[in-house]
Amino acid sequence: MDSSECHNRLDVSSKSSQSSNGSSAVPKVVTIEWHMLDKEKFFPLSLTSSFCIRSLLYPLTVVKTKIQVQRHNSIYKGTFDALWKISMTEGIHGLYKGFWVSTFQLFSGLAYITSYESVREMLLRQGVTDSRLRALCGGAAASVVSQSIIVPFDIVSQHMMVIGQKHGRSVLNPLKIEYQRANSRELATRLIRAVYTQSGVLGFYRGYFASLLIYVPNSAMWWTLYHTYQGVLPQLLPTATPALVTQCLSASLGGATTVILTNPLDLLRARLQVHASDNVTLTSTLRHLWKEERWLVFSKGLSARGIQSVVHSSIIIAGYETVKRLSIHGDYQHLVRW
Repeated sequence: MDSSECHNRLDVSSKSSQSSNGSSAVPKVVTIEWHMLDKEKFFPLSLTSSFCIRSLLYPLTVVKTKIQVQRHNSIYKGTFDALWKISMTEGIHGLYKGFWVSTFQLFSGLAYITSYESVREMLLRQGVTDSRLRALCGGAAASVVSQSIIVPFDIVSQHMMVIGQKHGRSVLNPLKIEYQRANSRELATRLIRAVYTQSGVLGFYRGYFASLLIYVPNSAMWWTLYHTYQGVLPQLLPTATPALVTQCLSASLGGATTVILTNPLDLLRARLQVHASDNVTLTSTLRHLWKEERWLVFSKGLSARGIQSVVHSSIIIAGYETVKRLSIHGDYQHLVRW
C-alpha cells in the first residue's frame, strides 16, 4: 500500500461541517500518521522538544524516586514536602542529580516514538484502521525497544538520585562508593565501575524484566486511553475547542488513569533497581515490599508519580503533536486542525 492508499484509510473526523452555501468542508485529520511526516524536520525538532521537556520535569522524577525508596514516610511526607526539603538542603543541584546521565535517554525516546509510529503504520497497511488497537500494539512494542536501551542509564541515574539519602538508621549507598566529595561526572564514573565490578554487564540490566512488567502495559494502556479520550472529549467540549487542547486533556486523563492502575508495579521496579544485590530477586523484593509497606504499595509515591504523569503527559503531547504539525508534508497541511 502506497502513501495515497494509506491516506484513504486515515483516521479522519467522520462528520464534515457544512458551509453556509451548503457545500461540505474538507475533512480534518484526527491523527497525523507516520507517512505524512517529513522526517528531516521531525527528528531534530523531536530531540529539541524532548530535551526541553526533560529539563522542566526532571525534578519530579527525582522526588518520585526518593519517595519510593524511603521507608514509610520517614523523610518526605509527600511531593511538595520533598521538593521543599531537597531545595533547602541541597539546592537546585539536588533536584537535578543524575540529569546529564539521563539525557542519553533522549535517543531511546527517538527509538520509542519511531517504533510506535512504525508499528501503527504497518498495521494501517495491513488494513487495521482502529486507532486504539494500533495504539495498543504500537505502545507495547515501542516500550520493549525503549527499555532495552534505557535501563542501563536508568540504573546509574537512579543511584545518583538517592545516594546519601537516609534509610531508617542507615544511609543509602548500596554500592558502597565514596560519594561525598565527588562531582556529578566522578560520581557517575564510580557508580558505573561499581555496578560492573559487582555484577558485570548484567548489573546494568537489573530490574529489566520488572521495567518491562511496568512499562510495556503502561505504554500500551496510555496510548490506548489517549486515543479513547481523544474520541470522547470532543463530544463533551465546546466545538470551538482547539484540537491541541483536546489532545493535551486526553493525554492528562490517560496518564492519570494509567498511574493509578500501575503504581504498585512502578514501586517494585524502583526498589529492584536501587537496592542492588546479587541476592535480590523479583520475588524477594515483592515479598519484602509487601511486608514493609502493606497497602501503602497502592499509594506510595502516587502523588509524585501522578503529578509527574499528568503534567508530563500533557506537556509531552503538546510538544509531540506540535512537532508533528510543524513537520507535516505540504500535501497534508490543509487537513490538520490546530
